[in-house]
Amino acid sequence: MKIKDLPKDVFQRAGEEVQAIEFAYERSPDQDSPTPAAHPVVIVGAGPVGLSLAIDLAQRGQAVLIVDNDNRLSMGSRALCFAKRTLEIWDRLGVGDPMVDKGVSWNVGKVFHDENLVYQFNLLPEARHERPAFINLQQYYCEAYLVARALALQGIEIRWCNTVKGIAPDDHGATLTLDTPEGEYQLHAQWVVACDGSRSPVRNLMGLESKGRIFQDRFLIADVKMKADFPTERWFWFDPPFHRNQSVLLHREPDNVWRIDFQLGWDADPEEEKKPEKIIPRVKALLGNDADFTLEWASVYTFACLRMDRFVHGRVVFAGDAAHGVSPFGARGANSGVQDTDNLAWKLDWILKGRAGVALLNSYGAEREFAADENILNSTRATDFITPKSDISLLFRNQTLVLAKDHEFARRIVNSGRLSVPAVLSHSALNTADVDAFAGQQVPGAPLTDAPIEDHNGNTGWLLRQLSHEFTLLVFGEAPPWASQLAHTTTLSMGHDLRDVEGLVAARLDAQPGTAYLIRPDQHVCARWRQPSLGAVQAALATATAHSV
Repeated sequence: MKIKDLPKDVFQRAGEEVQAIEFAYERSPDQDSPTPAAHPVVIVGAGPVGLSLAIDLAQRGQAVLIVDNDNRLSMGSRALCFAKRTLEIWDRLGVGDPMVDKGVSWNVGKVFHDENLVYQFNLLPEARHERPAFINLQQYYCEAYLVARALALQGIEIRWCNTVKGIAPDDHGATLTLDTPEGEYQLHAQWVVACDGSRSPVRNLMGLESKGRIFQDRFLIADVKMKADFPTERWFWFDPPFHRNQSVLLHREPDNVWRIDFQLGWDADPEEEKKPEKIIPRVKALLGNDADFTLEWASVYTFACLRMDRFVHGRVVFAGDAAHGVSPFGARGANSGVQDTDNLAWKLDWILKGRAGVALLNSYGAEREFAADENILNSTRATDFITPKSDISLLFRNQTLVLAKDHEFARRIVNSGRLSVPAVLSHSALNTADVDAFAGQQVPGAPLTDAPIEDHNGNTGWLLRQLSHEFTLLVFGEAPPWASQLAHTTTLSMGHDLRDVEGLVAARLDAQPGTAYLIRPDQHVCARWRQPSLGAVQAALATATAHSV
């Protein structure tokens, strides 16, 4: 696949044109090889998760092959809400700016009950972060920008219309059987990463399964194109007059498109509810009979909270919806998947470069299984609150909403979808426990918080963009003379290399002169000290890489 095959104006194209882009199937030399060709990494699935992983690995110098059974971008909005942490990861991958430029940024959500506003909340009340709490961006735009970036990098090959039909794991990787328009062929991968969605063919071929809970309710997603003066906020209604005894969610998207989710109930017929003659009256009940709109896309879904027991099976690794699934309320699906790749890429890179053993790769499983459990817990609680299944549960929910109008304690109970936040990996085996007292949220295991800085040339910017793609030792004050002895680690001096222009870096990290933070390649804090020593930092690096040499 060559970059010439992607339209040069993909960043300016309208949604209808982007969704119509098709990628040509091309015959690979591997199909003529007498024995299975060898590849270090094969990623199955060219969605946001697979593409993000491939870009991260390629930027680290790895050769990556992506295979996908389709040759088009996603249809409809699908994954829509992308969180601040995901945007920060995409900044590092070189796609954050186009995502934010095209997307609709928002921080404020409102909760309604019947006709009344119960309360509103701000997901990013603290100022001076580069990225908003969320952007809304249709998945087809997201995929288009990721494909464009992937094809601009050396080391990434994408094979469209290549469907995985068989997988045979072994001690050195796995042999994949791929079906194409010209027949089947095989290749061998040192590592296979399945990013092939909730129905994961790779998972099924290996006889593995996801376990959990399927919720007995149905929801309609409708993408509606219209001009409206609604503010750019997340609006959620419980039992509104225009859709009694159910819930409704409204989001703004780019291109004057609005995403509306209607709760339908378990008895709803999915095929009937997708028909325009069923959808249009529901939309008019919300917007008014005189509303001028067109229906762009619709889908009816039933959701589940599921995950695999383990994400790592020898040299076959699962990420994104292939590994875990949650309800759409809370925007935890795609965001969690991209954060999977952020965790996985640097660890796989270290193993491929011979710097670490499989224990480091296994830590991906431990850390991201913990994150999946956290997401599933929040998603399950949200779904139970949104769709009460007994009279007692319904009474509890409605009385909570009444109290929430005037009482803060009740607002903490209301759950219209606790929105995605990154997991704090506080119990990770890769952390070094504090020996000094610190205040604040930047504990070992937490993703580093952004803040404005100025570099040594006087250019203003943001802290996260200054971090190394390897480890970073962030020191407040003069860098210690032994810092140059640290392998695979860049030392940044806050005061020499960077200037804390507003004092927010020190405030957010509770830093004093001499304080140092050790930050992993995925921008998670793994250790911190008031006065570090060479031995302490080297020991923390060994711990953070699962005692690699």
